[in-house]
Formats: sequence, structure tokens, C-alpha cells
Amino acid sequence: MAKKVALLVGGWSAERQVSLDKGKSVEKALIEAGYDVTVIDVKKDIPALIAALTPKPDAVFNNLHGRGGEDGVIQGVLEMLEIPYTHSGVLASAIGMDKPIARRLAASVGVPVAEGRVATKDEVLSGKVMDAPYVVKPTNEGSSVGVRIVLENDNHPPLDADSWVYGETVLVERYIPGRELTVAVLDGVAQAVTEIVSQTRFFDYEAKYHDTRTSYVMPAPVPDDVYNTALDYAKRVYDVLGCEGLARCDFRYDDSKAGATGLCFLEINTQPGCTAESIGPSQVIRNGKTFAELCAHLVENARCHALDQANQTAHAAAPSSDGAAATQKKRA
Repeated sequence: MAKKVALLVGGWSAERQVSLDKGKSVEKALIEAGYDVTVIDVKKDIPALIAALTPKPDAVFNNLHGRGGEDGVIQGVLEMLEIPYTHSGVLASAIGMDKPIARRLAASVGVPVAEGRVATKDEVLSGKVMDAPYVVKPTNEGSSVGVRIVLENDNHPPLDADSWVYGETVLVERYIPGRELTVAVLDGVAQAVTEIVSQTRFFDYEAKYHDTRTSYVMPAPVPDDVYNTALDYAKRVYDVLGCEGLARCDFRYDDSKAGATGLCFLEINTQPGCTAESIGPSQVIRNGKTFAELCAHLVENARCHALDQANQTAHAAAPSSDGAAATQKKRA
């Protein structure tokens, strides 16, 4: 009998439509791989989600993006329901979405990050938070939602107070000139380095999903030491956060600097876009897997982290049959 897989799409974040669109590719791949697939359009309604997941599927393929979908929230619900799910667990997902904390952990394992700090919205609006050029971004959004580059002599505020709906704190980072590189990591193994060449000021939401001029060059045409360092840095970040399954690390590379010194970590995406053409899967495909095989691999390695940990703890605490027999003999 085919394994039953629930495919979660939609969600309630700014990336809802991205999840719906890319979910169609995942659904097709899972069916091709032989799974019995049920697609669930997730809304901010936990009772409805529980009902849709009843009876329990064998696994959940989590194709949600943004807040609520890849920040540990939905992962926590699946943990409580004891349903195995793809990608990272609650903690790694929450840390990966929280850019300031992810930056700190990356720096703790020797991965360079841009100069930056968390400021209040009012501090940013004052225009005195950092000398331009710098970047302002939400502390916990994906797909470059809300990101803006502030250049010298800009005649408009650093952010639009009326349209800023991302909370009272803002991550401010020194702008790193140069090129955009990205590395996918699958099961702890860095896959390849891709250079993203966009025609907009940076690789923003428009460039990611709508601008057909954006191109992806793989392998990235950079020196070998830069290429290998990017692979190493991506693995370090993946490991220190405790990620699982497929993730993707984004970097800026200032090629005016010597060697790999111009390489700087930006952020990690613990649930990157999942189509055959998406950056992460395309690197895995280049290394020998088909897209359907990748989706199947993620399903077969899906797990309920808290349940697995509880089982391991119980197993470690239980005496072996030899130990139990020895204890019984001693008592006798």
C-alpha cells in the first residue's frame, strides 16, 4: 500500500502564494514517486488543520514558507500530533527564521557576517542608526520581504512607516557590495555554489519570483578557494543550527577583496523553494538525484523530533535483557 503523505501549502504569511505555486511541483513529484498525496491548504485555523490531518498520514511534506510555516510554529503542531514531517525541527526552524540569532550562531563557528544590529523602528526612521549604505530588513521574514537598501543621499525615509507591518524591531546591516552566492545543504552535505544574477538592485522578492531576467549560474564562476569556503561556511551554519533535510545559505561576495575574505553570510532558509528549477533542488539534481527522488528522500527521512527523542531516552533508560537477568539473579 502506498505511503500516505499530507502536503502542506499556503499558510498565512507574505509568502502564501509562493507556497501554493511551488506546491504543485511537489505534489506532482510525490505522485510520480508513488505516494498517496493529500494537499492541505493551511489557514490560521489549528482545529481545521487537525481535522485535515485526521486520520494521521504517514508523513507530512511541509511546503509552507514564511512566518507560521518555517519558523517552528507548524512544526510544533506536528510534534504534538506526533506526525513525522520534512525539513528541520522546531528549534532549528525558529532560529533559522530569526535572522539576528542565526547571525550570532554563524559568527560563533567562524562564519563572517556583516556589521549590524537590531534597532527599533523609530531609530531607523531617525536616519541615524548607521551611516549609509546599509540594509534594513525584518528580523523574521523570508524571500527578501520588506528588505530595502539605503544609499547615500537617499531622499526618502529608510523605511515606509505606514507600510511596515513587520514589528517594532528592524535588523540593520552594513551593505556588502558585490555578488550574490547561495549554497544548498542536504543532510549535512553542501551541494554546490550558485551565483544569482539579478537585474534589480538586489535579489529581492520581485527578482526571485517575477523578473524573468534573473539568471542562476551553477557552478558559480568564482575562484576555487571562494567556492570551497562557501561550501564550508554553509555546512557550518547548517550544523550549528541543527538543521535537517534541505536548507540553503545565502552569501554576499565582495570580489574586490583578496581570496575568500570578501565572503559574508546573510541568512539561512530552512525550507527553500522546492521545484526542479529552484536553487536548492537544482543543486541536488546536478549531483545525481531527480526532483522526484529528492522529494521522496525528504519524505522517507521525515521524523517527529520530540517523539524520536523520547523513544531514544526511554530506550537508554530501559535495562537490557542481560542487565535485567543479572539484577534478578543477584536479588535471588
